[in-house]
Amino acid sequence: MAAAAEAQAINLTYENSIGEPGFGPGQLFVPQGVAQSDADGNIYVSNGRGFDPTQGENGFLPNVGNRVDVFSPDGEYLRAIGTGVQGNGAGIDEPGDLKFDPISGILYVADVFNSEIDVYNPSTGDFVTSFGSFSGQGPGDIFFGPGGIDFDQQGNLHVTDFSADEIKVYGRDGSLVKTYGSLGTEPGQFDGPAGLAISQNTGNIYINDQFNNRIQVLDSEQNFLYAFGTEGTEPGQFNEPIGIDVDENDNIIVADSQNSRVQVFDKDGNLLDVFGGPVENPGPPAPGELPFSTNPADLEPGKFNWSGGLSYNDGQVFVGDFFTGRVQVLNVEGQKVATKVPEPATLLSLGVFALGAAATKLKKKQSA
Repeated sequence: MAAAAEAQAINLTYENSIGEPGFGPGQLFVPQGVAQSDADGNIYVSNGRGFDPTQGENGFLPNVGNRVDVFSPDGEYLRAIGTGVQGNGAGIDEPGDLKFDPISGILYVADVFNSEIDVYNPSTGDFVTSFGSFSGQGPGDIFFGPGGIDFDQQGNLHVTDFSADEIKVYGRDGSLVKTYGSLGTEPGQFDGPAGLAISQNTGNIYINDQFNNRIQVLDSEQNFLYAFGTEGTEPGQFNEPIGIDVDENDNIIVADSQNSRVQVFDKDGNLLDVFGGPVENPGPPAPGELPFSTNPADLEPGKFNWSGGLSYNDGQVFVGDFFTGRVQVLNVEGQKVATKVPEPATLLSLGVFALGAAATKLKKKQSA
């Protein structure tokens, strides 16, 4: 990796939180996708999956979560979009990542358990259409289906298929255009691709390669450019990163999920800033427990219980704080000088989550 150089002014500071833990209107549990509308400035948050594990496969609770909650720019709860429905079509079974079509302003929602992309009119909340097909839950999988989503410069939608270890590209008519990637640790291969972001400046594609604990960067033609990161807790290392976005200068902002923090890198992968840290006793709840902590100390600003979905807009970073039932809003400010990220022995061989998971570390079982 090239020697570090002075980079863009980047320093994350806490601004405020949106939502509170709970199951009622304006309350959140396991918030994943977050997106701010350029049209009205409202903030849209994917709000969990209602599921009672004591009822086996019939434990789906359609009226608990399974919606996108809408908040005003100052955090006031406004309304909800979507209803809980199992099966393809007009309904949601756990919303994941969210993105607004930069051309039409329509809202696209990764519908995890229905394994499709749902499209809504954000102004009225009306369902428009659904499309796509993604790999279902494989042996040992906790999170699966459509993961990170983003639009390229041609208006195509790129979607990470978590279980298939590939990315699918859909045209504006919902048709599958192409796929890229496969299971592995080599350049352009993935093990649980999670968040995805595309630069509007260069068209470069940034992908959280979750179980390989690295970020891969591809060009607009999906050719491998570089990767950075290794597994660990030191600055510049990752423990299953999930959310990712890039700012107007192509600085890379990553939700380092199980390290319960946010890390910022310049366009070459040099570390700029590390923000946050874990609450006391972080991690997913045990089966049968609430999906968030009820201890007020766990709501301390700047601390996370697994940082999940992440988006950047106009100088602010929105982070879905999985197990504290809130979105933390961070300001981008200050001046930092890049430091070199810890490197593996060789760069080319670098070795989300459903309610009710009991594991302290998400792992995807691979087939032989």
